[in-house]
Amino acid sequence: MNEETHAFDTPPEGANPDWTIPQDWSRYSGEEHGVWDTLFERQAKLLPGRASEAYLRGLDVLKLSKPGIPDFEELSERLMKLTGWQVVAVPGLVPDDVFFDHMANRRFVAGNFIRKPDQLDYLEEPDVFHDVFGHVPMLADPRFADYLEAYGRGGLRALDLGALKQLARLYWYTVEFGLIEEEAGLRIYGSGIVSSYSESRFALDDPSPNRIRFDLKRVMRTEYRIDDFQQNYFVIDSFDELLRATTETDFAPLYEEILQQPDIPIAEIVPGDNVVTHGTQDYARRKAAGEAEIA
Repeated sequence: MNEETHAFDTPPEGANPDWTIPQDWSRYSGEEHGVWDTLFERQAKLLPGRASEAYLRGLDVLKLSKPGIPDFEELSERLMKLTGWQVVAVPGLVPDDVFFDHMANRRFVAGNFIRKPDQLDYLEEPDVFHDVFGHVPMLADPRFADYLEAYGRGGLRALDLGALKQLARLYWYTVEFGLIEEEAGLRIYGSGIVSSYSESRFALDDPSPNRIRFDLKRVMRTEYRIDDFQQNYFVIDSFDELLRATTETDFAPLYEEILQQPDIPIAEIVPGDNVVTHGTQDYARRKAAGEAEIA
């Protein structure tokens, strides 16, 4: 194990063959619970009027406002009654096939570690706050819960078809960084946004990024970055749309077609895009000049 990255090549000592481990909730320190509470408090104040109705509803029904890092057993009991999902602890990043298999069987893998107090605003790898606060509320929505199960099954097929990169982009631009158009306006539902104080504002307020209507093929051709704000966000009209796109598409011929086409660079608008917001694309310039304040 690399202690800095929580990355493993094989299941570490004490892990089960499926890479799950006990959460060992009783071993969290007061400082670790305090980090969760600090992160939770500032996001809970920011997200009303920004996060999707489904996300906010899940946050409420799963009782995540209870102080301290959630106990996965208690959380899973509530979640199981709603959508049949459960949360299982893993030591860090797990292999793709393990990740997909858990998801296909309605088990959401979550890291059992939490960031340090000096890492509140950025962590390279997902910790328990990102995984639970960011992802789990959406699993209380039956449509999104079905979507993720379908994605897990599709991931196992993509491994066999050599199209993992293309399918990963679908996860990135929906599960991690998705926007939805609701009656009250654009809202965020992607975990990478809702768990980030700065991107929760950037994704909706900043003039720089493009916001483009969701199109499955377009999304799966689009490159992304992991080390900064997104410059493309894709907007769905409903979670029903997302579920249909996953369950009613024959992915094998779609992969074959996409693999013959060039990738679409980050921030590019292409013919056929249904653009909600055509971004100024000036974030990089403002950042370099030290002017990258969130609008």
